[in-house]
This record gives sequence, C-alpha cells and structure tokens, in this order.
Amino acid sequence: MSALITTTSNIGSNEYKTHALVSYILLAIGLFTAIPLLFGAIWAMIQKKGAVGTVYHSHLVNATRVFWWSLFWTIIGAIFAVIFIGYAIWAVTWLWVLYRIVDGLAKILSDQPYPV
Repeated sequence: MSALITTTSNIGSNEYKTHALVSYILLAIGLFTAIPLLFGAIWAMIQKKGAVGTVYHSHLVNATRVFWWSLFWTIIGAIFAVIFIGYAIWAVTWLWVLYRIVDGLAKILSDQPYPV
C-alpha cells in the first residue's frame, strides 16, 4: 500500500516539475521578448497552489517573484530612463532575472527546492 502511495506521489511531483520547467523556460524566453515572461508567471501562479507540499512549489513561487520584481524594476527603470540611470536599472534587472532562472533550473534539475 505504501509503495502505491509513493508511486502516486512521485507521479504528481514529476507533473509539477514539468510545470516548473515550463515556467522557467517561458521566463527565459521572456528575457528577449516580454510576452512569454508574462505567460511564464501566469503559468507559475496557476500551478503553485496544487504543488504545495512538493519540492517544486518553491520553484513556482520563485518564478512568480521573479516576474513581479522584474516588472517593478522595469517600471522604475522606465521612469529613470529620462536621466539615463534607467538603462543601468534595466541591465541589472535583466542580469538578476537571468541569474534567478539559471539558478532555479540548476536546482530543479537536481531535484532541490529553491530557497525562498
């Protein structure tokens, strides 16, 4: 009986791993075109409620936070683009998002939770 529960639990975990990977991939594509970034965040927001209790919940939370913080700093960068400091804010934001995606992918492929 416990083997059946473990197997079912692993199937669910693999499903959420796939959801988290899709979210990270959409976020990565979104670094070059903004629309997939939005889709990746929406995908993560929809899937994270069901992933509670799995290792992959933290990855979906990370994807959601990356979106919201990048949106915030992109808006701040747009405000300050008039005095050219906004371009530096955009560059730092882009690098930060890239780091969070690469770090998240490395951890998810090792089946480790993302520290939130």
